[in-house]
Amino acid sequence: MIEATGLTKRYGSKVAVHDLTFNVKPGRVTGFLGPNGAGKSTTMRMILGLDRPTSGEVRIDGKRYHELKHPLRTVGALLDAKWVHPNRSARTHLLWMAKSNGIPAKRVDEVLGLVGLEEVARRRAGGFSLGMSQRLGIAAALLGDPQILLFDEPVNGLDPEGIHWIRRFMQGLAEKGRTVFVSSHLLSEMALTAQELVVIGRGELIAQCSTQQFVDNAGSQAVLVRSPGAAQLQQALGSRGMKVRSTVGDALVIDDVTTEQVGELAAQHGIVLHELTAQRGSLEDAFIQLTGNAVEYQTGAVALADSGVAR
Repeated sequence: MIEATGLTKRYGSKVAVHDLTFNVKPGRVTGFLGPNGAGKSTTMRMILGLDRPTSGEVRIDGKRYHELKHPLRTVGALLDAKWVHPNRSARTHLLWMAKSNGIPAKRVDEVLGLVGLEEVARRRAGGFSLGMSQRLGIAAALLGDPQILLFDEPVNGLDPEGIHWIRRFMQGLAEKGRTVFVSSHLLSEMALTAQELVVIGRGELIAQCSTQQFVDNAGSQAVLVRSPGAAQLQQALGSRGMKVRSTVGDALVIDDVTTEQVGELAAQHGIVLHELTAQRGSLEDAFIQLTGNAVEYQTGAVALADSGVAR
């Protein structure tokens, strides 16, 4: 388990992280989200003892990182996939790491097999593609068979097969009771991968909750209904003050209502329904809505819209 309490980091006059408190529990994939400059990488570096907090603390299974006798046996991390000497082979790189933490050499071959790099184990890491480098970084994180794992942008630059593999791999680790904390800008991927979210903006906590709860709390709910009596239903909905957003053929989309409300109204008017489905917003929609005021750099169009200036 990872526990951050009152975590603050200043660089001169700039506050990168401010009074950040959250926890990451085992048995699930927890996504770490935030706009560029939100403080995600700084937070991960503080978890791993690479940056010292100005105030507050992070504990890993009750201990600070520097108190861990064999840190790779407790926590594994992938922060930079290209952090490998380019002239070292994948196997040599892992052997060096294993020796530094008293890990048996046979474990190196085990993790190379887990990530699918057995056939290129003796190739120089400098010639690896980004996808292969990501797999090597994951192998390094798994080297000490830790119960806690951190991954910073692990799917950047990967092809669809690589993204699918890493998603299933992380979920498999969590299913085995490990703590998995992963940051990513690919929100559509996080929606498929993470069960829990920690969302920050400008270094401060915005939300910690389940992924579904984050989406549900962010926006309105719409209902899709298909009916041969769509025109009659639209008229009935309008008489009740319910807003129909769009009409295409026999389909209506109604905002800010529940399926129960639409179904009961249709029944009262004897209108046959062929489909009645709740439609919720996406993780991307929720993220944009809840972090809009925490974006460090806005595009010109967004900035104009927020300022009320017409284009």
